[in-house]
Amino acid sequence: MESTYNYKVVRQFGIMAVVWGIVGMLVGVLLAAQLIWPELNLAPWLSYGRLRPLHTNAVIFAFGGCALFSTSYYIVQRTCHARLFCGGLAAFTFWGWQAVIVLAAITLPLGMSSAKEYAELEWPIDILITLVWVSYAVVFFGTLAKRKTPHIYVANWFFGAFILTVAVLHLVNSAEVPVTMWKSYSAYAGVQDAMIQWWYGHNAVGFFLTAGFLGMMYYFIPKQAERPIYSYRLSVVHFWALIFTYMWAGPHHLHYTALPDWAQSLGMVFSLILLAPSWGGMINGIMTLSGAWHKLRTDPILKFLVVSLSFYGMSTFEGPMMAIKTVNALSHYTDWTVGHVHSGALGWVGLVSIGSLYYLIPRVFGRAEMHSVKAMTLHFWVATIGIVLYIAAMWIAGVMQGLMWRAMNDDGTLTYSFVESVKATYPYYMIRLLGGLLYFSGMLIMAWNIWKTVVGQRPYDAPIPAVQFAIPAAQA
Repeated sequence: MESTYNYKVVRQFGIMAVVWGIVGMLVGVLLAAQLIWPELNLAPWLSYGRLRPLHTNAVIFAFGGCALFSTSYYIVQRTCHARLFCGGLAAFTFWGWQAVIVLAAITLPLGMSSAKEYAELEWPIDILITLVWVSYAVVFFGTLAKRKTPHIYVANWFFGAFILTVAVLHLVNSAEVPVTMWKSYSAYAGVQDAMIQWWYGHNAVGFFLTAGFLGMMYYFIPKQAERPIYSYRLSVVHFWALIFTYMWAGPHHLHYTALPDWAQSLGMVFSLILLAPSWGGMINGIMTLSGAWHKLRTDPILKFLVVSLSFYGMSTFEGPMMAIKTVNALSHYTDWTVGHVHSGALGWVGLVSIGSLYYLIPRVFGRAEMHSVKAMTLHFWVATIGIVLYIAAMWIAGVMQGLMWRAMNDDGTLTYSFVESVKATYPYYMIRLLGGLLYFSGMLIMAWNIWKTVVGQRPYDAPIPAVQFAIPAAQA
């Protein structure tokens, strides 16, 4: 058994990433439709207010989380030349994480929520998350400890930081006082609660939705391009600069609130500094294709991975700009923020996950490649067009809303009522729905392609190489 990699848990998480991606994005499409046609709020448990946290949890923690588990378990084995530490615990992380997702899908529509952004789940589920996450850390770091290579590849640095930081974020922000089985109150109050929430919230973006997926990027782009990473030194600088800077950027979510001005300014400054390490990582990934650009013409997996980096660069430029107080005065509370979030979520997180899964799934099922390259290419174009429609509509709508809300007549009265801004936004909501439908359609294409790839295939656990030396990801 120790002579082969443990691909079973990789296969399980990889398949469920696609399943939960479809579920989460279907809910997102319904929410986009509800904003156009309010009559689609058919029942309390199908209302916008209850489905929105279900959507965010499903796409971030169900789709994104399963993709992270799957790829990190695959990468840590391949780069360490070692089988996963404690296979039973790895199996528990899979079933425990699915239980968390199912409980979220039941409790959130029923209105059982702590009302904390990205941390809405109530205290019994928080305890289960903690148990799964500690088990994940034991499996991951245990595998690193038993590695046969003296070198720890940089992708594992990013995965390790993501695992440790998310653990701390979850424990601190989810401190709560239970009052019933499914109701609790935060251990913090007032502005302290807000500050801790957005320290958690933005670092959930920084470590769950950025550091973990950068681990994917640093492995799968060199592998698919068949080139070593452009600059290993830059990757290490990128790691330490990103890890240090991200922790301080959360207050930019609380501009013009009761948060002290110095804390708001600190968040703005560190958000601006964050541009440098973010773009350093983007450039490192894109420059890895030096000498291999011709592969983009025919390789849809590289298309997904490289375009995801483009969206990463765009989102990490836009975020610091929106953190500037004077820009934030226009953008805050508008759909510009929604556009920014989805350029990162659909463009960066979604595309890098899809490209990585397209690489990984056939290999762990004993296939050389996916069933249909044409279907992957179609998925790429459908998804990319969907993203562009979505975020462009939200950017335009957001700037329009910000300008309408603060337009003043000569006598000091507001030029527009709020409902006029809602009416003016209607056409952009239609475009967003179209973009979301296209992206969701791409996930259905992916599901069909994966089904055709894996059906009838025997699970495959690759043999562990006997050679013991440090290797670049392009050769792992």
